[in-house]
Order: sequence, then structure tokens, then C-alpha cells
Amino acid sequence: MNAIAQPVLQTERLLLRPFAPDDAPAVEALCGAFEVADTTLSIPHPYPPGMAAAWIESHTAARESGTGVSYAVTDRRTGELLGAVGVSLVPEHARAELGYWIAVPQWGKGYGTEAARAVLGVAFDTLGVHRVQARHLTRNPASGRVMQKLGMRFEGILRGAMKKWDTFEDVAMYAMLEDEWHERSATRSDA
Repeated sequence: MNAIAQPVLQTERLLLRPFAPDDAPAVEALCGAFEVADTTLSIPHPYPPGMAAAWIESHTAARESGTGVSYAVTDRRTGELLGAVGVSLVPEHARAELGYWIAVPQWGKGYGTEAARAVLGVAFDTLGVHRVQARHLTRNPASGRVMQKLGMRFEGILRGAMKKWDTFEDVAMYAMLEDEWHERSATRSDA
């Protein structure tokens, strides 16, 4: 597997950059919100002290092994940390899984969609994946709306597929294929 280069990405409102060790306190504070943990598959609550630093430290190994890339989603003007977005890769299948979270005060402002669209571009145009998939708890329809806005296709409900806090959860699966991404990109460029 090849190491993944991680360029800084700019969108209309956002700057997506690698996480730095000094982001750990902000990550702990933002992920410490019950609402963030409750609507994601793998963020615990309460968020343990030191977990953010270990998570940030793990990004280098994932990039170097070619298995993932994570971005800090920041406000382009102020530098404020707003959330995270990234992809985990399964190189032998040319597949990636998209994941993201946004801080509660920033919900409903389109930051998740804007950041995820930029990372989809990296996945398809730079990393050369064939498929990007994403999942959300069915009781978190806002995350599904992000996937829909990206143009991902709904593929079905995985009943009782994940266990969150001792409760089995239904999970909705969405995906986009490389040719669909390029078709959408061409349409956006022409608009």
C-alpha cells in the first residue's frame, strides 16, 4: 500500500487540513457533546481525556500505510475547528468509507456537505477509488441528508447492524461510484 499525500483543501467557506497535536483540547470539547457521540457510530460519551490526542496521533500511521486520511474541518477565515471528515480505505477493493462529524453549534449550516464533497474529490480524483460508501444511524436523518446532497445513492437499511450503547441500531447505507462522481463533477462545472 502506498502512503497518502494530504494536501490542504480549500472550499468556499472551509479550510481542510491535517489535525495537529494542539487540536486535541478542541476535539475533546467538541466530541464531548452528548449530541455528537449519540449520532455517530464510534464516538464514546463521555469522551475520555487523552483520547483525542491518541486519535490525532493515529492519523500519521493511517496515511503512511495507505489506509486512511482525516481532515480537520476549520473555518477558512477564523481557523476555528468545526469538525472532522475523512476516508478509510480498503485498497484491495478500491473502496473507501466516508466519515464525518460537525460540532453541535455548527449543525444545519452545510459544513458537513461542503467538507465531505472536497474529500470525495480526493478519494476519486487523487486516491483513485472506485467506490465511496457512507453509513448513518437511521435515527440520524440529518447525516443521510448530507449523503443525499453529495449525490450518493441509498442502498438499503442494515437492520440491527451496529451496537451503540447496548442498543442494536439500524444503519442506512449510501454509496457513490467513480463514474457517478465524474458525471456530477462535470455537471457542477458546467453550471
